[in-house]
Amino acid sequence: MNKEVIRFGVIGTNNITDWFLNGAAQVKDFILTAVYSRSEEKGKAFAEKYNVEHIFTDLFEMAKSDLIDAVYIASPNAIHAEQAIVFLNHKKHVLCEKALASNASQVISMINAAKINHVILMEAMKTTQLPNFKIIKDNLHRIGKVRKYFGSYCQYSSRYDKYREGIVLNAFNQNLSNGGLMDIGVYCIHPMINLFGKPKEIKANALILESGVDGEGSIIFKYDEMDAIAMYSKITNSKLHSEIQGEDGNIIIENINKFEKVKIVFRDGKEEELTQFHNEHDMCYEIETFITMIKNGDIKGSSKLLQTSKWVMETMDEARKQIGLVFPADLQ
Repeated sequence: MNKEVIRFGVIGTNNITDWFLNGAAQVKDFILTAVYSRSEEKGKAFAEKYNVEHIFTDLFEMAKSDLIDAVYIASPNAIHAEQAIVFLNHKKHVLCEKALASNASQVISMINAAKINHVILMEAMKTTQLPNFKIIKDNLHRIGKVRKYFGSYCQYSSRYDKYREGIVLNAFNQNLSNGGLMDIGVYCIHPMINLFGKPKEIKANALILESGVDGEGSIIFKYDEMDAIAMYSKITNSKLHSEIQGEDGNIIIENINKFEKVKIVFRDGKEEELTQFHNEHDMCYEIETFITMIKNGDIKGSSKLLQTSKWVMETMDEARKQIGLVFPADLQ
């Protein structure tokens, strides 16, 4: 496939889709041609906002349509797999929000559908496509043998106030495969597995809320020559930076959900700023990667990213097993 422009449809009319489209506006080969919403009224309002002509309320009709080449999925986690497979089976490329699915079994089904239909599937994990993540990869060797990784993302959710009032919104809804690990913890785990591979063992602890999801938790990961820790929370804040500790120095990461600033601190105390410029509409980088893979038919590159996504989900499955967090999607 070597089209000049890739025609996209979007599923979801929420804030994250707005952020996605702000990023997409920075990408010259992107064009939005269709919007899906279960509500025709919401779909029409969203389409008018972005000057889009085509609105769908039937997922299958959108998947069959020749108006789109690819789709961006920003629906609740619990229906990612079902929706993605519909589009993959209609030979549409799929960029699906994290977490990629509810569990590893669903991820495997999505990967198989992509392979059978010779289309690109990619998890929209923006941080591992950012310039500041790539500069970490390029400089990792400079801190010597890595012995420890520490990822921290604790952000008090604006929706937790409602939860404390007795109103359970989507972010804390077990039926939607949500909660701290899936929404927040994944930001700590994904970069770790991208850099160091799948851990050999894990030990997870968490606080399970009355709604059935985890509000916060921590996980220890064991590798052959290092260990790692992830701390995440949707019910407290933290100001701690994340860090990669090597025998010759440390890489410090500010705001692991954005990779805003990165620096090396060597063992002798010398510091070196690594921070790269990145567009404030930072979802543009994952969109560029996705479109490039589509244009190049880069199944090999896609498979490499999907292997990481599969390992991430397998690791989170084990963490959920240890903390006793079960989603309805696990029982299907």
